[in-house]
Parts: sequence; structure tokens; C-alpha cells
Amino acid sequence: MNRIPQNLQLLVEGVVDSLGCELWGIELLPRQKSGQLLRVYIENDAEEGVGLGDCEAVSRQLSAVLDVEDPIPGEYTLEVSSPGMDRPLYLPEQYARYVGEMVRVKLKSTVAGRKNFRGQLLSVDEGRLTVLVDGEQVTLAMGDVDSARVVPQF
Repeated sequence: MNRIPQNLQLLVEGVVDSLGCELWGIELLPRQKSGQLLRVYIENDAEEGVGLGDCEAVSRQLSAVLDVEDPIPGEYTLEVSSPGMDRPLYLPEQYARYVGEMVRVKLKSTVAGRKNFRGQLLSVDEGRLTVLVDGEQVTLAMGDVDSARVVPQF
């Protein structure tokens, strides 16, 4: 997972919190043509979840703060959205919410002959994930995770 500068993390978190939402995650990604993409995922406790109005409010306020503070060098595009059903997982607390669910984990380097794992998340503790993959338990260090997502079940 890409590292977000602490000053950027704090700015985004402050804006999102002030608008009554929860910061789910931040991605700062290079774009093919020029600049970067700042993707901000927000969540809330409302039964209906995050709506377009929430995303618009956070986007407007965050854009204004980022223009003043200028924490990202060069050009960037801001995108604010819900994490969705196949939500990315960033923090141990987020993984813990989905114990028992299907997850897809991509590692930075090969473990047990592979980089991609899909299975049931069995546990999260002490910086490790245990996933049931093809009938076998696999333990993965969270520090080795490049990306992880919940696999929606229909």
C-alpha cells in the first residue's frame, strides 16, 4: 500500500471528521498522463451509507483546504467516494470488521510461491492475517500486503 505523508493524512482526516464522516482510506497514485490522483474513501454510520451529498461536501471542503495548505507537489486530481462493497482494507481495525468474510490479498513479494490470495479471513492479530485459502490456513504479515479488498458475496 502506498505511504501517505502524515501532513496530508492529518489534513484529510480533519476535514472528513469535521463533516461527520469517517475516513476509510487514502490513496495517492501516479496518473498516466500527468500529476497524481488523490482518492479519498469516506464512510458514515447512517443506515443508507455514504451518499452523493456526503462525497460532494467532503470534496468541496477538502479541495479548499488542499488549495490553501498545498501538501501535494504538482498537479493532482481529487476523487472522493464510498469504499463500496469490494472495499479496500488498510488498517488492522478494518480487517477485524471483516473476519469471517472473503478477502482478496495481493502481496508486495512472493510468499508460499504466490503473491495473490483469495479466501476467508480467519483472524487478525499482532500484525498478521490468517486466511483460509483452498482449504489451507495461510498466515500473512500485514507489512507484506500491497492491497487487500473484501470480496462481495451475492
